[in-house]
Amino acid sequence: MAKRFGGDYSPQGRTQHSVAPAPGAGPATPTMGDRFRAWLLFVAPMPLVFKAFGREPLTLAMTLIAFAALILAAWLTREGLRAEAEYDARQVARRPALPRKIIASALSGIGVTLAAFTGMGGVFGPIALGLLATGCHFIAFGPDPLSDKGMEGIDRFQADRVARAVEDAEEHLEAMRDAILRARDRMLETRVERFAVTARNMFRTVEEDPRDLTAARKYMGVYLKGAREATVQYVSIATRGANAEARDKFEALLDDLETGFTSRTQKLLEDGQDNLDVEIEVLRERLARDANV
Repeated sequence: MAKRFGGDYSPQGRTQHSVAPAPGAGPATPTMGDRFRAWLLFVAPMPLVFKAFGREPLTLAMTLIAFAALILAAWLTREGLRAEAEYDARQVARRPALPRKIIASALSGIGVTLAAFTGMGGVFGPIALGLLATGCHFIAFGPDPLSDKGMEGIDRFQADRVARAVEDAEEHLEAMRDAILRARDRMLETRVERFAVTARNMFRTVEEDPRDLTAARKYMGVYLKGAREATVQYVSIATRGANAEARDKFEALLDDLETGFTSRTQKLLEDGQDNLDVEIEVLRERLARDANV
């Protein structure tokens, strides 16, 4: 029989309530089409490497700079798509601090301009190609999110706190996912992903009502940090050789965490319903009183 983890990072107590995972509660990733197009951006500049060598120093330098600009543009595009996917998946989110895709569009234009200078004469032709490349990149991938989302009509300070808390919690989940991959245990990878869906369900609940952050902060901070550390410790044991006892304990920890997160999320939803009922009752009483005046 599996022995349960105890201690500071293992929420205790089970409940009969269950919370269905929210649609799209998995890790936010760009679409397959966006990922493929971003991959093509890494492939397209490769001929410049073969073109560069065997030419005069100035042409060599310009070609390599063009290659570097295009590869950097491809990397920024990929990271910008990831940041946009995370932004779209959240109900409360701050705009990316760095407009990666917009910068990538400019770098694409610079890279194409420099590459064209080495292969054709004149000035206007390469510049025109560079401007065309900038426009095509911008049309293909679009701009970055340029404004905060979900912060209208609520306290800006509270919304900002929620956004930061969710970002930190997502980092813990991502670290758990990266760590468990090193154990090469497909069943545990799936188990960690299932817990991540449960945790993200809590994140969405808190985003919908930032007042829930106080009640959920320990789960999104202390417990997730503990789960991250436990995952790293288990993986360090598992990579030294099979250890059934450690695996059972780790799986039991995930069970405890998932139950605790589900129970807390359900409580947040019930409290929100209670608050709504109170607000509606107060409003009805005021309307009835004003109607009699």
